[in-house]
Amino acid sequence: MIRASTLLLLLILAGCEAAIGPAMVATGASVVLTGRTLPDMVISAISGRDCSLAYLDGGEAYCRSDQPPAPVPFCTRSLGSVECWRAQPPLAMPPSRQVADSPPAQPPARPWWEPQGRGQLPQSWAPARAAPARP
Repeated sequence: MIRASTLLLLLILAGCEAAIGPAMVATGASVVLTGRTLPDMVISAISGRDCSLAYLDGGEAYCRSDQPPAPVPFCTRSLGSVECWRAQPPLAMPPSRQVADSPPAQPPARPWWEPQGRGQLPQSWAPARAAPARP
């Protein structure tokens, strides 16, 4: 009986070599297309959680929980204190800036390829004028 099971095991393992190439191609394609290997997708489908080997590489657990991260509070300055809300206050006029926001920046400069002023090229781009011919 032991010889028969050993022979059966050897016959099964001999067929694995033929499947290695297509399995590697399928796994490579799934990593490129979905960011997960085929076993990751199978385990994610079975467990119902987000599982990936990339998480282990980043020092995290293999499967992530499905809970979204906590929302960041919206904090503004008030008279002598800071007040925080779960979302931006709806009726703030003018719209409130967060405490960590910097003052509004200057408008961005126009790109060099857009016309300056009245549709003219910048002065530095003006063609050099030829000196008048002397008689």
